[in-house]
Order: sequence, then C-alpha cells, then structure tokens
Amino acid sequence: MSTENNQSTPTFEGKNVGKTCRTHYRGTFNDGTQFDSSYDRGEPLEFVCGAGMMIKGFDAAVANMEVGEKVDIHLMPEEAYGMPDENAIFTVEISSIPGAEELEVGQQVYLQDQLGRPFPVKVTQKDDTNITFDANHEMAGKELNFTIELVEVL
Repeated sequence: MSTENNQSTPTFEGKNVGKTCRTHYRGTFNDGTQFDSSYDRGEPLEFVCGAGMMIKGFDAAVANMEVGEKVDIHLMPEEAYGMPDENAIFTVEISSIPGAEELEVGQQVYLQDQLGRPFPVKVTQKDDTNITFDANHEMAGKELNFTIELVEVL
C-alpha cells in the first residue's frame, strides 16, 4: 500500500505528521473484496506519517488519530493511486529489450528508467515485433476503503 512515485509533500497537518506510526488496517474495494490487511499478517504497518510513504488519503486519515482509535475511510482514486495515465502505457520493439521475446501478456516485470532505477510494468499486448507495457499502478482509477486502527505512535 505504499507508494514509490505517486506521492508528494503532504498538504495536511496533524499531530502525528512527522512521527512514526504503527497501524493495523484492512483495505477493500467497493464490492467488499479485501485486497490487503495487516491483521492477516499479524504485524502492524509502520511508517512516518506525512513523509510520502503512504497513499495521500491514508496518511491524512492517520494524521489526527488517537492511539486506539479506529476509523473507516473511503478514498477516491485521486486520494489513493491516482487515475490511469495514458502516457504510462508505451509500445516498443521487442528487439530493443533483451529477453522481451520470452514475456507474455499479463506478466509483470521491471524495466529501468534513464537513471537505471527499476520500475514495475505489466505486459498488455504483444505481437511479432512490438510489445506494450503499462506502468500504471494496478489500483490506479480505483476507489478504496480502509478500516484503520492506530496502534502506536513512536
């Protein structure tokens, strides 16, 4: 549930901003399907509130919580992983990427940016000469629901 590149400086304030927070949470889609849960792992999630480690809406919810408090939140895509970006979908010649001929549609792999940093992409189309990748987060465009319990502030 953390974000690597979809977060900026927080635009919210709160007593927990800048502090290490430990939370338990359960994340579901609008149809009730669970996509993640710290309860299932038996270990609270630890992060610095407001440091850009979490999606914006989750961070903002924790910013003013009290230890022991439990809240339910509903996040629109803009407060979570954003909307899909058509510029994050790109097609290249298979011959330009070593090993691309072995990749299959639906497979998730890592490519490298110009600075050599890895980033995840999903293969969405492939023919004899070209392959299309989608670098959007898999939850881009989705509304998300969370039950969050603030366990501890360090």
